[in-house]
Amino acid sequence: MTTDPLAPLLTLADIAPAVERARDRADEAMRHRALRRHGGQVAAEVSLRSAVASAALEGYAHEREAVRAGTVTDPVLQGALRVAGALPGLADRWRQAPRQVLARLHVLAARGVVPEEELGRPVADPAVGARLDGLAGLVAGGTKVSPLVLAAVVHGELLALRPFAGPSGVVARGAARLVLISTGFDPRGLIGVDVGHREREPEYVGSAGAFATGTPDGLRSWLRHYMASVELAADQLTAVGDEILAAG
Repeated sequence: MTTDPLAPLLTLADIAPAVERARDRADEAMRHRALRRHGGQVAAEVSLRSAVASAALEGYAHEREAVRAGTVTDPVLQGALRVAGALPGLADRWRQAPRQVLARLHVLAARGVVPEEELGRPVADPAVGARLDGLAGLVAGGTKVSPLVLAAVVHGELLALRPFAGPSGVVARGAARLVLISTGFDPRGLIGVDVGHREREPEYVGSAGAFATGTPDGLRSWLRHYMASVELAADQLTAVGDEILAAG
């Protein structure tokens, strides 16, 4: 009998209820009536907002309307936009070949930021390679926990490892969203968790550092933050849906 390596996370204080709340809030938001007729428009807006938030978390903040207008040429922002746009097309491959998909995310995120020969290549550190293999095993079916918990672990682990040069955080955030898309939790990519991380940025940074310690308190801090960010993303989805309906 094999033990699920992530199951103990749900025994940490307050985590199981936090996961349930986040799931319920996301499910409710994904029933918004705007999605019946304007689903593509809503998904495109969430994708834009997620990319802007991810670039800002990497230290490259830009006004959303300037990005929408196409006047921002910053390569990190452009990389975040490429990653956000590529996620639906990468979802099928993610669970079959997670390390290849991570390399692809890095190529998309870091083009124009790091030298060409470093694109898609993780750092040459055996310890990092071993942990990436472990993470890939989880993504490929090595756990049965909620996709929200797996996404949080993938995100936190990639932030801690920083396995790629340049905007490694953009890769981590893209990978976490891929978990939600590929597992069917959020098949249309409507839950822009990165916006929640951006709204709670000091907590995001602090809890990511706590996760990297590997202690129960550190893991709990990160998981609580992640679930709160999912709830904020659900609120954003509702707001976007309302705006699109109001605009007619």
